[in-house]
Amino acid sequence: MTASPPNATLPASLPEPVAGHDLWTLAILCLLMAFSSLSTDIYLPAMPAMSAALHAAPGRAEWTLSGYLAGFCLGQLGWGPLSDRIGRRAPIAMGLLLYIAGSIGCATAGNIDTMIAWRALQAAGACAGVTLARAIVRDLYGGSRAARMMSTLMIVAAIAPLLGPGIGGLILQFAPWRAIFWMLAIIGLLTLALLAVLPETLPPARRTTAPMSHAFGTYGMLLRQPRLLGYAGVGGFLYGGVFAYVAGTPFAYITYHHVHPQYYGFLFALGSLGIMGFNLFNVRFVTRFGSDRLMRAGALGAAATGIVAAITAWTGWGGLTGLVVPLFLFIGTTGLVLANAIAGALNLFPEVAGSVSALIGASQFGAGILGSAAVGFFAGGTPRPLGIAMAFFGVGCALCALILVRPPGHKRPA
Repeated sequence: MTASPPNATLPASLPEPVAGHDLWTLAILCLLMAFSSLSTDIYLPAMPAMSAALHAAPGRAEWTLSGYLAGFCLGQLGWGPLSDRIGRRAPIAMGLLLYIAGSIGCATAGNIDTMIAWRALQAAGACAGVTLARAIVRDLYGGSRAARMMSTLMIVAAIAPLLGPGIGGLILQFAPWRAIFWMLAIIGLLTLALLAVLPETLPPARRTTAPMSHAFGTYGMLLRQPRLLGYAGVGGFLYGGVFAYVAGTPFAYITYHHVHPQYYGFLFALGSLGIMGFNLFNVRFVTRFGSDRLMRAGALGAAATGIVAAITAWTGWGGLTGLVVPLFLFIGTTGLVLANAIAGALNLFPEVAGSVSALIGASQFGAGILGSAAVGFFAGGTPRPLGIAMAFFGVGCALCALILVRPPGHKRPA
């Protein structure tokens, strides 16, 4: 049972999700979902070179990732309610324009502080596509089909981190690091052109008539729902670990373990393969076992592998392999956790899917800020801060899954 958001005018009964979509729509949704990973992962091999070129202090380059996550986190809170009011397509187009401007700014930045600011603007635009792609899935699907579809999108979106660092390393062999951001601007322009064939999935009859000033009232209502907070916490804590991994592995692998930047792309791609594998498993078995059960299994796996990563990072046991294996397994659990957590939250409040998607995304990327910033703040030339962060966020993910998102039979919130 769900409560209607305050001060909002909604249809008396929510219609069934529409079914009119095609491969073009799905392809564009996959591209929009890939924006976040593409914009973070492709420049990872360039972080040491970028840090040196911009004369950044030790640990300061990681803040370019934290700035990106801050923009991504805050931007979603505006795009979600706006899309519930005016539809999905227009906000996505506006976000792409911001993304293009931010990418050009990053390519021309003259110091690390300017780079951080442009990264925040780039993220504020990129998050529109990611946030509203999830809302569009809920416009088109419901129930376990939404979880399956979310997993399908994430399988395709996982290609971005699978290829991103390798492409970034390849670009560095032939061009300076700034070429990476020029390429991101071009990708943004191409996506904006493709938006012309994306149908509007939220017709006027299903849009809320509440003014934008009431958006925070909707968020206040949502934040009072324990089960929704559970789904947000599961995804948030996991993302904290994921972005600690994103921020920490370039220096743990390249600087500490002396891995070549191009080979770093291969090691990073292993995590994406794990995400794809677990997402395929989720697509195959979510109807049989239920999305909440698979989400809990993934959360427990994240806690266990995070603890192992902390032990190996602290003791040095196993060297590079001892660090890579538990990190690979931790990142792989994303395939079981995120799709099911997002689908579970959206199914609680389908009438304000844009706002729910924004709130879930903000919690994820807000935790990502903490994860990436902590690794940079405590950077000391060893992988220890990375391992400790993975353990902390993994355990938090498991506690939210077990305590707040309770198994069937427990009383559900009103």
